[in-house]
Amino acid sequence: MRSTFKLLFYVKRNVPKSDNSLPLMGRITINKGIVQFSLKMSVPPELWDSKAGKAMGKSEKAKDINRQLEQIRVTINNRYQEIIQAGGGVTAEQVKNAYLGIGIKQDMFLKLFAWHNELFARKVGNGRTLNTYKKYCNLYKLMQAYILKEYNREDISLKELNLSFINGFEHFLRTVRECCTNTIWLYMIGVKHIISVARNEGLLVVNPFAGYMISPEQVDRGFLSEEELQLLMKAPMKNKSYELVRDLFVFAAFTGLAYSDIKNLTKNNLQTFLDGHLWIITRRQKTNVDSNIRLLDVPKRIIAKYEGKTGDDRLFAVPSNWSCNNILKNIGKQCGFKIKLTFHVGRHTFSTSLTLAKGMPIETVSRILGHTNIKTTQIYAKITNEKVSRDMELLSQKLAGLEKQLTATI
Repeated sequence: MRSTFKLLFYVKRNVPKSDNSLPLMGRITINKGIVQFSLKMSVPPELWDSKAGKAMGKSEKAKDINRQLEQIRVTINNRYQEIIQAGGGVTAEQVKNAYLGIGIKQDMFLKLFAWHNELFARKVGNGRTLNTYKKYCNLYKLMQAYILKEYNREDISLKELNLSFINGFEHFLRTVRECCTNTIWLYMIGVKHIISVARNEGLLVVNPFAGYMISPEQVDRGFLSEEELQLLMKAPMKNKSYELVRDLFVFAAFTGLAYSDIKNLTKNNLQTFLDGHLWIITRRQKTNVDSNIRLLDVPKRIIAKYEGKTGDDRLFAVPSNWSCNNILKNIGKQCGFKIKLTFHVGRHTFSTSLTLAKGMPIETVSRILGHTNIKTTQIYAKITNEKVSRDMELLSQKLAGLEKQLTATI
């Protein structure tokens, strides 16, 4: 049965304010339910038109009051439509609470999501990163587009979330947004977090992810071989900007630091340990995990090369990530590399060609990279053919005696 929805504005004539103006009230009627609430406004009695439910005349005061009343009317109508679209019955009390921001606000999925993002924004710089906040904002927009396209609504109630909703979002990401499996997997981690917030707040009992499965696909992460790295370091650069970006890439390849961590480096991050060597002492921006790295000669030379050129305590005047990657793409083409050269390839090169391939234990590499889980290091790390060959040569030497005995019997 269709609900009868009415909204009326009126004044309380029996309780005038000290300036003789009258408090403005709102009355919502749905079917036989009626609620009244203060608009937190007042109007001079001579301006109020009880029949029209608005201020009369063309004075600026009257126009301002009517503008505010119209905004309230639009907002209340929107809240009413949101509740209707979410399914189930609607009462005058629900609409009033939705307008006043009581209760109903977090019974809706996107409302809860927006609330989460608002709280997250306040923590940026205090245990949370701006980059992660931007990712949640992007995920919110994707979810908003999905709900609008598939459900023709501005929001959906938490009680409607189920496995079908989650599968539908995956289908939307694959088909409409043309996302790959690994991107979808990352998005779903974010959605799961919002669902956990709803469950922890007692707003959701059933887990819509129950029965849902998705796993990341193994990706061949590019890296430079030792020979390619030498070629890059010796290659002539077209200008100082290209030279700086090349040097920053090499710095990443010899320290394992990511773009954002190099950009944040200051002189305070450089410390000489008891072992007499210069170290970088920092925390990874992405994971907030300690990452302490002893500096080898190449990165020390790069630091010395750019000392005093930033105008402040920063070690390097790092261009934007987009600019760095655009320049690296051109440098990679100049050097004839088959892989697309990006800043992160430097980090992969460290974890592969310069550490694991040289026999450094994966536990040490993981610690240097600032990983919270050694499985992450295993994804980044590649065992090169040269490393396999050296390991097999060591095995051959250890088994030489046994092989000599066995081959004699063949």
